[in-house]
Amino acid sequence: MKTLLRATFMLVALFSITHSVAQNPATLKREIASGPFKAGHIQGIAVDAKQEYIYYSYTTMLIKTDREGNIVGTVTGLLGHLGDLDYNAADGRVYGSLEYKNDAIGRGILNMEKSTRKLDNAFYIAIFDVDRINHVGMDAERDGIMTTVYLPTVLEDYLAKVTTLEGEKEHRLGCSGIDGVAFGPKFGSTSGKEYLTVAYGVYSDKSRSDNDYQVLLQYDVTGWKKYERPLSQDNMHQMGPKKPSAQYFALTGNTNYGVQNLEYDAYTRSWLMAVYKGSKEQYPNYSLFAVDASAQPVKQPLQGIPYIKKGLVVPLKQAGLQDEKTGIRGWMWGVGSTGMASLGDGYFYFSHNYNSEAGQGSKIRLYRYSGRADQAFDEVK
Repeated sequence: MKTLLRATFMLVALFSITHSVAQNPATLKREIASGPFKAGHIQGIAVDAKQEYIYYSYTTMLIKTDREGNIVGTVTGLLGHLGDLDYNAADGRVYGSLEYKNDAIGRGILNMEKSTRKLDNAFYIAIFDVDRINHVGMDAERDGIMTTVYLPTVLEDYLAKVTTLEGEKEHRLGCSGIDGVAFGPKFGSTSGKEYLTVAYGVYSDKSRSDNDYQVLLQYDVTGWKKYERPLSQDNMHQMGPKKPSAQYFALTGNTNYGVQNLEYDAYTRSWLMAVYKGSKEQYPNYSLFAVDASAQPVKQPLQGIPYIKKGLVVPLKQAGLQDEKTGIRGWMWGVGSTGMASLGDGYFYFSHNYNSEAGQGSKIRLYRYSGRADQAFDEVK
């Protein structure tokens, strides 16, 4: 029995390390065209385990293409913000952040979709049965291809009023909702069971000091079937875990809407966080950060947050540029906030988004991790 358990553990650990290992780099397309589409801008991308299909979020639309960029199917009908995506190799489905809120972003989406509907504030993980996406124009509500799981923790922080060092403020931790999502091991480990990590969106606000961390929630999704419900935008359900398995904090300085794209990379043993640059002068305002996946989280007081005694802080990786005043490390990297996907062996796809009269689009290009401080990745020609 012990031998069997040991073998099973080794297989699980090996899978968690190798499931994203790339095929022969010669087979990877150097550039894949996407769009233009009459939709919001591209928010994130995901690649399946066999690297046969690519999935794109265009704010209110999910697109499935083959590896050449040919469209296999689309999912429409969303009136919320579909953000970053990731593929779960354990169940073969694509997970994405989905938020509904009555702020400028939510109202902008309703205007874009020419909708007058009144929607509740709600935050979900959208789960797509991607094997069933096989033609253009499938409907997220009616075609049985998408379920959702409610995240009450996010709504509580979004609606909360807190007493900060600067006085009473809305939105605990500056929470504007969620965006970056990725599967990977528990923080402090580089193998074993994989968790869904969900990153907060964080409002850009120079008048408060409790919004300088990236907030990362980890969820064990193995029991989520009991929560999954089809989406009804007329009757938002509230079925979901009461709280995450754990909450973590990464000090980067305030950024504009938090982690846009999150990705675990087994090759570098890092959690990569692509952001829209912040504007607080006391911080270096990098656009790409890496959390060291192997470093143990440390429970400690949180800088500028008087209403939380201690939180689990995860350190940034000792890579990239280093700011002398704060010690914060990262890169001035121009892409990633609209899509990045780890392919294994240091290879990545990054989205280069564009906007034209015909609509929103992107060119997905192949890069490899360089490890250099001045430039994290080199484009593969």
